Amino acid sequence: MTATDTTAGSASTTSDAAVVVRGLTKTFGVTRALDDFDLTVPRGQVTGFLGPNGAGKSTTIRVLLGLLRATSGTAEVLGRDPWSHAVEIHRHLAYVPGDTNLWPQLTGGEALDVLTRGERGAAHERRRDELIERFELDPTKRARTYSKGNRQKVSLIAALSRDVDLYIMDEPTSGLDPLMEAIFTDEVSRLRADGRTVLLSSHILAEVEKLCDTVTIIRAGKDVESGTLAQLRHLTRSTVAATTDADPTRLAAMDGVHDLEVDGGRLRFDIDDAAVHEILPMLTQMDVTGLTITPPSLEDLFLRHYGDDLTAAPSQEES
Repeated sequence: MTATDTTAGSASTTSDAAVVVRGLTKTFGVTRALDDFDLTVPRGQVTGFLGPNGAGKSTTIRVLLGLLRATSGTAEVLGRDPWSHAVEIHRHLAYVPGDTNLWPQLTGGEALDVLTRGERGAAHERRRDELIERFELDPTKRARTYSKGNRQKVSLIAALSRDVDLYIMDEPTSGLDPLMEAIFTDEVSRLRADGRTVLLSSHILAEVEKLCDTVTIIRAGKDVESGTLAQLRHLTRSTVAATTDADPTRLAAMDGVHDLEVDGGRLRFDIDDAAVHEILPMLTQMDVTGLTITPPSLEDLFLRHYGDDLTAAPSQEES
């Protein structure tokens, strides 16, 4: 089965999602870059797409852009099949690649003109000028003189200046310094506040954690977890640090408590989120004088699925 056009029948059933991918498989010879992969990008939200290099993120995005045809499964972008309706879909989406290549003889401003050639009007020009100033880009320099970060700025300015329904960003902050990353974060937050839809592919956990409403984690071409950050964090454990002179024996025997460490009057342990409400009364009985409960970060969840695989050699899929 190949990815087919779902325009007529399923647009009404998936009207609350800008992107719907079901059972997507893509093979390159004997290499299976995507393996029965599912992804949903709700409208009006920022969806994080997490995975290390080689997990299948870029292959998925190329299918969504109509640059690759799926081996099997279905993909729907803004109600249409991207392979059959790529030109029409591209009128309503903006794309930021992780590694921007520009025409070396053109200036940055001329490259922006080419990348946004379908845009017209004073509002677009004002928005583009605002972004050029915010990202501190010199549009008069030729692209061949640009650093990787400046080339990335051109791509970001071109995408963010467009008034479209969907923004697809594949490692968009690659090459940016921390100040420019902060500006990017502010701009994506602005898109979300305006009700726009963003698919943000990244392996930078802090970036996704700051910006995204929902997250899909991909591993070896398969989706291993999807949901809101709150839902995904529920699957991991919080860390408790406490100070008490009481005997911690009863604490160690409780269900949901893991890896208890005792150093004098200091206790440290992990706890299943579902057991937090049960542990608090016991800590009160132990006359705890200091207590810190740290919820799990997205990195904790990420490492839970990959572990040592993060150091393995990447597959043929770039990112």
